[in-house]
Amino acid sequence: MNPTSNRIPAAAIALALGTVLASLPVAAQQPPADKEKCFGVALKGKNDCAAGPGTTCAGTAKKDFQGNAWSYVAKGTCEKTMSKTSPTGFGQMKEFKEKA
Repeated sequence: MNPTSNRIPAAAIALALGTVLASLPVAAQQPPADKEKCFGVALKGKNDCAAGPGTTCAGTAKKDFQGNAWSYVAKGTCEKTMSKTSPTGFGQMKEFKEKA
């Protein structure tokens, strides 16, 4: 058996696995230890990730204080951070439907 015949499939598998891992959403990753995800506090185009339908990830929030876009904030400050669209007027730990 030719030794290079085994390398080609292994390389193809490695490339495929790398592609799959690279395509996983950042939202699935853990935040830094001193940060938490906070929905409704990001400004247009300044979110860290998860900007909802029609957007991809970081920097894709379509408007300020979008309820389904989040940014990292210092741990313990999310629900104290102002949000003009939140039902409470502050950031939320989960995405929310914006008030009119």
